Amino acid sequence: MKKAIIHSVPVVISFIWLGTTHQTFNPVILKGPEFLKFYLILILGFYVSVFMLKSFEKAISNTTLYIAGFIFLLGIIKLIRGAMLGKPIGFLVMILIAECIVTVFFMSGHVNEKIK
Repeated sequence: MKKAIIHSVPVVISFIWLGTTHQTFNPVILKGPEFLKFYLILILGFYVSVFMLKSFEKAISNTTLYIAGFIFLLGIIKLIRGAMLGKPIGFLVMILIAECIVTVFFMSGHVNEKIK
């Protein structure tokens, strides 16, 4: 339960920023640069919470992987929407590739802990 609360803090902060700056809670309708700001706040906050848990030597839970999956899914949805509208999606693709690499890194540690 503590891990879910720790991981929900960056999500709440990013949605508060979204609500105060753009008066909406739907990140999919944002234009490119505004969505990238929201997405970077969300990703960086989430991975700071993950690194914080790892520094306390807590194991990466399934909740962490589910939240990472939902953040990735949000990026994929926005990527598909941008591609369908013919918008430039290069920065989002680079962010998603980096997110995949980091998630695979954490999943490999999670699998190694499960094996032990």
